[in-house]
Amino acid sequence: MSDAMMAHPDLRHPFEEKPLHPEGSATVLCQGRTITLSQVGEGDGLLIRPEHLPEINGFTLKPEGACYGELCIPIDKSLLVERGGQQWFDLTAFADLLGQTYVADTDSKVWSFAEIPARRERMMIDAMAPDFEVTDRAGQVVHMADLKGKKALIVTWSSW
Repeated sequence: MSDAMMAHPDLRHPFEEKPLHPEGSATVLCQGRTITLSQVGEGDGLLIRPEHLPEINGFTLKPEGACYGELCIPIDKSLLVERGGQQWFDLTAFADLLGQTYVADTDSKVWSFAEIPARRERMMIDAMAPDFEVTDRAGQVVHMADLKGKKALIVTWSSW
């Protein structure tokens, strides 16, 4: 008799612990993406390397603050933390500053960040819908970006 393959759902052990990411790293869920950071700083919040900020939420650190396009949020130096001879950025303190909701499983080193309110407000000022694609009734894929500069009425519904 051959050995059972573990690919079959009935043969999987539902309580078997599997690592979410390599030891010493952390996982950040933000804007529909999963980012695994190879190293994070020790502390109460999520301390990341400053160069990882654009990868996580699109902000970059500039002399005027943390900037996303034309939107710049002044930050004080308390968000930049020195540990072990390296500089870290306190992402959870930055989220608190922005009013951004997040949840954390610090034991598993997983953080999930909601949408940034300042970016959502900016979208409403610009009156620009986010880029997405749908299939029309003729089976053609329509990208929202294709309608840039034109007025579009988007009708949605749900059966549930």
